[in-house]
Amino acid sequence: MNFLDELTSLVFLEDAPEKSDIIFIPGGSYGSLAKTAARLYHQGMAPKILPSGKYSKLTGHFDGSKDEPPIFPGRSYDTEWAFMHDILRSEGVSESVILKEDQATFTYENAIYSRKVTDALGLNIRQAIICCQAYHARRCRIYYELLYPETRFLICPTNTRGITRENWFKDSTKIDIVLDEISRLGGQFHDIVRQYGQSSPPSRRKSS
Repeated sequence: MNFLDELTSLVFLEDAPEKSDIIFIPGGSYGSLAKTAARLYHQGMAPKILPSGKYSKLTGHFDGSKDEPPIFPGRSYDTEWAFMHDILRSEGVSESVILKEDQATFTYENAIYSRKVTDALGLNIRQAIICCQAYHARRCRIYYELLYPETRFLICPTNTRGITRENWFKDSTKIDIVLDEISRLGGQFHDIVRQYGQSSPPSRRKSS
């Protein structure tokens, strides 16, 4: 395995879907994630879907669909959750299936606040599917594993921005995006790793 294979395996994850207790969507501006979640729901893979997200803390507002072509062009939303909710409904997902988390402003919060929602509902999440961007897969799984240490996670990603595990290293823009993701894997987990090693796991503290 060469170094590109090593980097690809670090960032990009994908599992075959299996019947699970819930489908998580960790926020964002790509409605295609909700379309993937809806498809898996209709295949009977899970009875509930939990989209999560307010907006990015970097922008302070939800700036709409980044899909090409845009989903619901001209329609505005206050939160990522509201955007994902409407896509799920347009894909035939029942209102009663869709749970709500609309406070998270970055990926770790997606996991933290999703745990609060499932705990409040008394849900026992033994196995879960995460519908995320393909190049965001590793970071999403680690965060959700921190908050749900008792849960087995399956990653069912969606390719966005034209980035795939096969082509990310063939274009300078794609390279920058994926290498930035690798940088975040180190930078964002610095404090978490130190806390995890020096005391109890963050998951147990945050969900209590």
